[in-house]
Amino acid sequence: MAFKFRPVDNEFFDLFGQSAQHLVTGAGMLAEMFNDASDRDEVVRRMRVAEREADETARAIVVRVNSTFVTPFDREDIHTLANLLDDVMDLIDEAIDMIHIYEVHQIPAEVIKQADVIQRCADLTAEAMPRLRTMKGLDDYIAEVNRLERSGDKSYRRILAKLFGGSYEAMEVLKLKDIVECLEKAIDGFERVANTVEQIAVKES
Repeated sequence: MAFKFRPVDNEFFDLFGQSAQHLVTGAGMLAEMFNDASDRDEVVRRMRVAEREADETARAIVVRVNSTFVTPFDREDIHTLANLLDDVMDLIDEAIDMIHIYEVHQIPAEVIKQADVIQRCADLTAEAMPRLRTMKGLDDYIAEVNRLERSGDKSYRRILAKLFGGSYEAMEVLKLKDIVECLEKAIDGFERVANTVEQIAVKES
């Protein structure tokens, strides 16, 4: 019988945990952009800092992969997971930037629900990353993120239908459509992260 044995390198798991925490931070700032009392300039400034920190964490993972002889799981999977986490952070940053530069203040309730889904996905992802150490207890996380993504798809279609229903000025439609599409890509990104985690868990089982 063959046994898999890999030395435990906690640094990888710590870095993935940090990447997921960046997403929680970014999702929180996205929610702030929908609060009329928020200083949007300040939120954008803080998001820039958070996005740079997320990039630094992603680079740290790549550097560690390239300098470590034995990794806790497949090198390609480590690269993929790191890049996917960073991609979601970039999309959250992009959405915040668009809300700011487009000067959108009347946000449909359905768009705020998209942000709520992103916050929930970020929280679930942050809770799941430490479980990569044992590859156990991931099924509920994967199932819930996929459920949220399917729900997000339905909401996305409803939002587009509402935007093009004649209640909004043409310019507002264009602005909101860009934001909605960006948020939808972020939700899809969380699903790709969850599916990658599932693939890693299967390989390591």
